[in-house]
Amino acid sequence: MISARPACTVRRATTADAGGILGCLQAAFEPCRGRYTPDAFRDTVLTPVTIQLRLATMAIFVAATPAGEIVGTIGCGLVSPEEGHIRGMAVLPGWQGGGLAAQLLRAAESELRTQGCRRVTLDTTQPLERAMRFYEKNGYQRSDKVSDFFGMPLVEYVKPVLA
Repeated sequence: MISARPACTVRRATTADAGGILGCLQAAFEPCRGRYTPDAFRDTVLTPVTIQLRLATMAIFVAATPAGEIVGTIGCGLVSPEEGHIRGMAVLPGWQGGGLAAQLLRAAESELRTQGCRRVTLDTTQPLERAMRFYEKNGYQRSDKVSDFFGMPLVEYVKPVLA
């Protein structure tokens, strides 16, 4: 029998959330670790230093339970006056499939829209096929841009942002 999950709140992260964000990223990406290069995995799950840098330079959102457990996260920021970029989306495995990822994505897109973005990009890797389907379902289209991510192909997805 599946027990009911408590309702989560999606909110802006604070520095006090750093440990929970790191735990969420680690748990969410651990099943794919063997398909990542060591440097790509480390850059994806972050470190205590890089999470602080991300919190200082990007808008980070978390999905938190009433007890304060971080069960999802996403980051976003401007790369130009009209283009935003999404990074670091993760939902704990036990919380996947319940709409939390869509809530996090909407929060990031809303943040970028208020900053004047007309276009949002995000990058993902081949091991994250489920994520690719999720992004496509949510209006993102694969672009022709594929770059190197610590020895792995990094695939860009793009979505126009409507006011």
